Amino acid sequence: MATTVQTFVPEQLTEVSFPITTLSATVIIQIPERFSVFEAVSLKQTCQDLIQGDTRPQEIIFDFQKTTFMDSSGLGALINSWKTTQEAKIIMLLRNVTPQVLAVLNLTELHQVFAIESSSTTPSIAANQVVNIQKISPRQKEQLPATHTSVGSWIKRSIDIVGALVGLVITGILLIPVAIAIQIDDPGPIFFGQIRCGWMGKRFKIWKFRSMCVDAEAKKSQVKNQVQGAFFKNEHDPRITRVGTFIRRTSIDELPQFWNVLKGDMSLVGTRPPTPDEVERYEVPEWQRLDVKPGMTGEWQVNGRSTVRSFEDVIRLDLLYQKNWSLSYDLQLIFKTVAVLFNKNSGAC
Repeated sequence: MATTVQTFVPEQLTEVSFPITTLSATVIIQIPERFSVFEAVSLKQTCQDLIQGDTRPQEIIFDFQKTTFMDSSGLGALINSWKTTQEAKIIMLLRNVTPQVLAVLNLTELHQVFAIESSSTTPSIAANQVVNIQKISPRQKEQLPATHTSVGSWIKRSIDIVGALVGLVITGILLIPVAIAIQIDDPGPIFFGQIRCGWMGKRFKIWKFRSMCVDAEAKKSQVKNQVQGAFFKNEHDPRITRVGTFIRRTSIDELPQFWNVLKGDMSLVGTRPPTPDEVERYEVPEWQRLDVKPGMTGEWQVNGRSTVRSFEDVIRLDLLYQKNWSLSYDLQLIFKTVAVLFNKNSGAC
């Protein structure tokens, strides 16, 4: 995965440094005001250097007193550091967590994982003892970072709501014939729900018409992954049913996702929503793809989703969408998606 990091992180990130204070066996790292991809990758390297150094600390404290912005990459750096310190049996503690950072931790429920100290004079709190952190209040919700312009666009959200309502009407019309076909071909649940990671890594359940056999998840380990990197695909997956092949080729299986769009977990247009096990394999820079809401369609959908064989290509397409985003660009991708649906060579992501 090292080559992936070099692909979309500029070399100047090595110039980012953190004020470090050493007190006996405790190391305090001052996190800067902005905690984004450059700082995140540098922090990961800083932690590795500390752990691999001649004098390994017993405790590493991240001081967030000055931090007013943290995006997905910053979150990824914290998760990576937590895993590294856990393996090295080093205590990791978050200190002086600002409302902006706390809002992100609450969003992803990581406040239940990390040990958090409210101030420099408060005793350390073990992760399993963090019970007094309040739920996000309306004011705290406003502190969530504007990681990308599209996230805060009310026009985009309005288009999502209108599109989702229209899509749910279409879904309702097709529901009965699709349900009958699924039951005849492979009796079992009509819908398939799977946990995916959305904006900032927040988990949600995505819905589809079931296109695989009932025990597909249990059989996943028996199917060869034909792509490289942190996602799974097999062009001739034996778990896919006959009806499943058709509804995947026509993308009918994805119609229930209009419910996810209406709820706000997804957008009509965005990035590919990854599974938690995929995110577990992310390097810090790859978390950038979670700076926008996942979408029912996007660059990956209209640029050969069935032919993408490298995770680097997925990242490239996702970052391309973030770079080029505009309301008109979203509409272009929607129109292109409709055209792709009539292409017999298009396949499910």
